[in-house]
Amino acid sequence: MNRYWVIPPDQDAEFVCAMEDVLEVYHRPYNSRRPQVCLDETNRQLVRETRTPIPTAPGRPATMDYEYERNGTVNLFMMFEPLAGRRHVLVTERRTAKDYAHAIRHLLDVVYPEAEKVVLVQDNLNTHKLASLYEAFPPEEARRLCDRLEVHYTPKHGSWLDMAEIELGILQRQCLDRRLPNRETVATEVAAWQHDRNAAGCRVNWQFTTADARIKLRCLYPITEPVKSNVLDH
Repeated sequence: MNRYWVIPPDQDAEFVCAMEDVLEVYHRPYNSRRPQVCLDETNRQLVRETRTPIPTAPGRPATMDYEYERNGTVNLFMMFEPLAGRRHVLVTERRTAKDYAHAIRHLLDVVYPEAEKVVLVQDNLNTHKLASLYEAFPPEEARRLCDRLEVHYTPKHGSWLDMAEIELGILQRQCLDRRLPNRETVATEVAAWQHDRNAAGCRVNWQFTTADARIKLRCLYPITEPVKSNVLDH
């Protein structure tokens, strides 16, 4: 998955406010009772072979026919806890608001059942809203889930601040960069990748701080003038 940083060209108070909010979350120390989790999602084209590939043999690489058959798509929810080196990936058929809501309930009740709150960093995709929980569940259940979340949104044009996007790129390169015919195969391959990467405790060494942003991205910060007092000195 190749994405590029997209940064507003001019001063943008809304951008820097959301950016600093996320950067301050990343500066918090590890707390198992309030795990910091980054969430992102992507879709994957399923590709089915039209002819059986020829496997590798001594002196001969594996070969496959250039023709293939499209077989729909799947969606992948990446839930990544960078400070613990832990990730969990859900493979779903679709990426609707209800799919997001069920992914959030899975995150809270299955992955982090003992956490007081999950500190969730995510982008501004239209389905990534707490309102999606009310579309999927009765109000009592939706409220229960909301009460266990502390949500922080990356700014518009600032999805690069979501560390789950980094993990999705690694998943693509290490596991998904080949023809996979159906959802079951994708789920099996992703589960194996997830197990190995969690066992290795792979983390993201995030070093970009609020102080860095105020220097390197200072062009985004509005220029403020000193406040003049209305009180006359006597």
